[in-house]
Amino acid sequence: MEFWEVIIKNQVLVTAVTGWLVAQVLKTLIDLALNKSFNPERLVGSGGMPSSHSSTVCALTTAASYRYGVGSFEFAISFVLSMIVMYDAMGVRRETGKQAKLLNSILLENPLKLNGEFLQEKLKEYVGHSPLQVGAGAILGILLAVLIAQYY
Repeated sequence: MEFWEVIIKNQVLVTAVTGWLVAQVLKTLIDLALNKSFNPERLVGSGGMPSSHSSTVCALTTAASYRYGVGSFEFAISFVLSMIVMYDAMGVRRETGKQAKLLNSILLENPLKLNGEFLQEKLKEYVGHSPLQVGAGAILGILLAVLIAQYY
Protein backbone atom coordinates (compact mmCIF):
# COMPACT_ATOMS: atom_id res chain seq x y z
CA MET A 1 0.00 0.00 0.00
CA GLU A 2 2.93 2.35 0.61
CA PHE A 3 3.66 2.47 -3.15
CA TRP A 4 0.23 3.93 -3.99
CA GLU A 5 0.38 6.39 -1.10
CA VAL A 6 3.68 7.73 -2.42
CA ILE A 7 2.25 7.97 -5.94
CA ILE A 8 -0.87 9.84 -4.78
CA LYS A 9 1.29 12.28 -2.79
CA ASN A 10 3.32 13.11 -5.90
CA GLN A 11 1.61 16.34 -6.97
CA VAL A 12 3.51 16.64 -10.25
CA LEU A 13 2.76 13.09 -11.38
CA VAL A 14 -0.90 13.19 -10.34
CA THR A 15 -1.36 16.51 -12.12
CA ALA A 16 0.24 15.31 -15.37
CA VAL A 17 -1.77 12.07 -15.42
CA THR A 18 -4.96 14.00 -14.69
CA GLY A 19 -4.16 16.36 -17.56
CA TRP A 20 -3.89 13.41 -19.94
CA LEU A 21 -6.98 11.64 -18.60
CA VAL A 22 -9.27 14.67 -18.69
CA ALA A 23 -8.12 15.61 -22.21
CA GLN A 24 -8.73 12.07 -23.50
CA VAL A 25 -12.23 11.97 -22.00
CA LEU A 26 -13.05 15.42 -23.43
CA LYS A 27 -11.66 14.39 -26.82
CA THR A 28 -13.89 11.31 -26.80
CA LEU A 29 -16.98 13.30 -25.82
CA ILE A 30 -16.31 15.94 -28.49
CA ASP A 31 -15.81 13.22 -31.11
CA LEU A 32 -19.05 11.55 -29.96
CA ALA A 33 -20.97 14.83 -30.27
CA LEU A 34 -19.56 15.64 -33.71
CA ASN A 35 -19.80 12.18 -35.28
CA LYS A 36 -22.85 10.86 -33.40
CA SER A 37 -21.03 7.58 -32.70
CA PHE A 38 -18.71 6.30 -29.98
CA ASN A 39 -15.16 5.57 -31.09
CA PRO A 40 -13.26 3.79 -28.28
CA GLU A 41 -9.93 4.54 -29.99
CA ARG A 42 -10.44 8.20 -29.06
CA LEU A 43 -10.00 7.28 -25.38
CA VAL A 44 -6.33 6.45 -25.95
CA GLY A 45 -5.55 7.69 -29.45
CA SER A 46 -3.62 10.76 -30.50
CA GLY A 47 -4.91 13.72 -32.48
CA GLY A 48 -8.16 15.58 -31.94
CA MET A 49 -9.49 18.31 -29.66
CA PRO A 50 -8.07 19.07 -27.13
CA SER A 51 -4.49 17.86 -27.43
CA SER A 52 -3.83 15.43 -24.60
CA HIS A 53 -0.11 15.77 -25.27
CA SER A 54 -0.29 19.51 -24.63
CA SER A 55 -2.58 19.08 -21.65
CA THR A 56 -0.21 16.54 -20.08
CA VAL A 57 3.01 18.50 -20.51
CA CYS A 58 1.48 21.85 -19.54
CA ALA A 59 -0.05 20.29 -16.42
CA LEU A 60 3.38 18.78 -15.67
CA THR A 61 5.18 22.10 -16.17
CA THR A 62 2.68 24.12 -14.16
CA ALA A 63 2.74 21.58 -11.31
CA ALA A 64 6.56 21.66 -11.35
CA SER A 65 6.45 25.45 -11.07
CA TYR A 66 4.13 25.22 -8.05
CA ARG A 67 6.14 22.47 -6.37
CA TYR A 68 9.73 23.48 -7.14
CA GLY A 69 9.58 27.08 -8.43
CA VAL A 70 10.31 28.50 -11.86
CA GLY A 71 14.02 28.70 -11.11
CA SER A 72 14.31 24.97 -10.54
CA PHE A 73 15.91 22.24 -12.60
CA GLU A 74 12.58 20.35 -12.59
CA PHE A 75 10.71 23.31 -14.06
CA ALA A 76 13.39 23.86 -16.70
CA ILE A 77 13.21 20.24 -17.90
CA SER A 78 9.40 20.29 -17.91
CA PHE A 79 9.28 23.57 -19.82
CA VAL A 80 11.70 22.43 -22.53
CA LEU A 81 9.86 19.11 -22.85
CA SER A 82 6.56 20.98 -23.20
CA MET A 83 7.89 23.18 -25.99
CA ILE A 84 9.25 20.17 -27.91
CA VAL A 85 6.06 18.13 -27.53
CA MET A 86 3.74 20.96 -28.59
CA TYR A 87 5.95 21.99 -31.51
CA ASP A 88 6.11 18.37 -32.69
CA ALA A 89 2.33 17.93 -32.37
CA MET A 90 1.71 20.91 -34.67
CA GLY A 91 4.58 20.14 -37.03
CA VAL A 92 5.85 16.68 -37.87
CA ARG A 93 2.90 14.71 -36.47
CA ARG A 94 0.35 17.00 -38.13
CA GLU A 95 2.08 16.64 -41.50
CA THR A 96 2.20 12.86 -41.02
CA GLY A 97 -1.57 12.86 -40.55
CA LYS A 98 -2.08 14.89 -43.72
CA GLN A 99 0.13 12.51 -45.68
CA ALA A 100 -1.71 9.49 -44.28
CA LYS A 101 -5.04 10.99 -45.39
CA LEU A 102 -3.75 11.52 -48.93
CA LEU A 103 -2.18 8.07 -49.12
CA ASN A 104 -5.36 6.43 -47.83
CA SER A 105 -7.32 8.22 -50.54
CA ILE A 106 -4.89 7.07 -53.23
CA LEU A 107 -4.81 3.49 -51.96
CA LEU A 108 -8.62 3.37 -51.85
CA GLU A 109 -8.77 4.21 -55.56
CA ASN A 110 -5.72 1.98 -56.27
CA PRO A 111 -4.77 3.62 -59.60
CA LEU A 112 -1.37 1.91 -59.56
CA LYS A 113 -3.01 -1.52 -59.29
CA LEU A 114 -1.06 -2.35 -56.14
CA ASN A 115 -1.39 -5.81 -54.63
CA GLY A 116 -3.36 -6.49 -51.44
CA GLU A 117 -0.30 -6.04 -49.19
CA PHE A 118 -0.62 -2.25 -49.29
CA LEU A 119 -4.41 -2.23 -49.12
CA GLN A 120 -4.87 -4.28 -45.96
CA GLU A 121 -4.81 -1.52 -43.38
CA LYS A 122 -5.61 2.18 -43.50
CA LEU A 123 -2.87 4.50 -42.29
CA LYS A 124 -3.65 6.38 -39.09
CA GLU A 125 -4.77 9.91 -39.97
CA TYR A 126 -5.29 11.34 -36.48
CA VAL A 127 -1.73 11.80 -35.25
CA GLY A 128 -1.15 15.54 -35.08
CA HIS A 129 -2.92 18.69 -33.94
CA SER A 130 -3.91 22.10 -35.20
CA PRO A 131 -2.62 25.12 -33.26
CA LEU A 132 -6.12 25.54 -31.78
CA GLN A 133 -6.13 21.95 -30.47
CA VAL A 134 -2.65 22.41 -28.96
CA GLY A 135 -3.67 25.73 -27.40
CA ALA A 136 -6.84 24.24 -25.92
CA GLY A 137 -4.85 21.34 -24.48
CA ALA A 138 -2.28 23.73 -23.00
CA ILE A 139 -4.96 25.86 -21.33
CA LEU A 140 -6.70 22.75 -20.01
CA GLY A 141 -3.45 21.42 -18.51
CA ILE A 142 -2.60 24.72 -16.86
CA LEU A 143 -6.11 25.11 -15.39
CA LEU A 144 -6.08 21.55 -14.05
CA ALA A 145 -2.66 22.12 -12.45
CA VAL A 146 -3.90 25.31 -10.75
CA LEU A 147 -7.00 23.48 -9.51
CA ILE A 148 -5.10 20.43 -8.26
CA ALA A 149 -2.51 22.62 -6.53
CA GLN A 150 -5.27 23.76 -4.16
CA TYR A 151 -5.40 20.21 -2.74
CA TYR A 152 -1.66 19.75 -2.14
